[in-house]
Amino acid sequence: MAHTSEARDGAGRQHLADAAGGPTHAAGGSAAHGATRGQAHGATDDLPKDHTQAILETTKQVAALLKEAGCPFALAGSVAAHAHGVPAVLQHDTDFCIRREDVDEVVGTLGDGGIEIVAAPEDWLVKARAGGEQIDLIFELSHRRVTDELLARATVLPVDSVRMPVLAPYDLLSSRLAALTEQHCDFGPVLTIARTLRERIDWGTLRAEHRDEPFAEAFLCLLERLGVIESYEPRKGGT
Repeated sequence: MAHTSEARDGAGRQHLADAAGGPTHAAGGSAAHGATRGQAHGATDDLPKDHTQAILETTKQVAALLKEAGCPFALAGSVAAHAHGVPAVLQHDTDFCIRREDVDEVVGTLGDGGIEIVAAPEDWLVKARAGGEQIDLIFELSHRRVTDELLARATVLPVDSVRMPVLAPYDLLSSRLAALTEQHCDFGPVLTIARTLRERIDWGTLRAEHRDEPFAEAFLCLLERLGVIESYEPRKGGT
């Protein structure tokens, strides 16, 4: 989630590195170089670790506490994609969308439930940690305030063994497109989401929403060239 699990700040990555006991790598970037180095020297320590089950356990713990307290939320990021059936190996964190006005209640609820709240410099989320895994409690998703409408569109899905609200496919992909920047322009994870969920996305509305965003537009053109979505044919008059 920029403001997503694929585009985290340096402090967040350091927290995760400390929890995992060593350096972590972003998917598709330094992880590939780390794997190459490890293989060349006959070692596996540099390979990225699979945190999938640990992150799912942390996700279930947080969701259970929020559900019991009646705090509105929706699962976001890579774990939300996983819940929708998108193939993924979870390595970074688990993301929850919450309303800004609920931050104090959420922090209190999680703290009382044994979740460690971690100081963060960002002004759009609160960080926490449990079981060595990082938790991001996001109240601005890709520079957009988390609203009642966003949470109401969430779909209740089972995540491992716990049912919880998960961002709707459209909102999940839209937030990922809005997060693309010159500094964070990895199409790989977004492409996997688009391929998997393409039958559940209103592509016309998505295109209209992101028509002034060059990286999102480039990604949509890529989807056309790959045959994932139909080519866009503008109406006469440029509309």
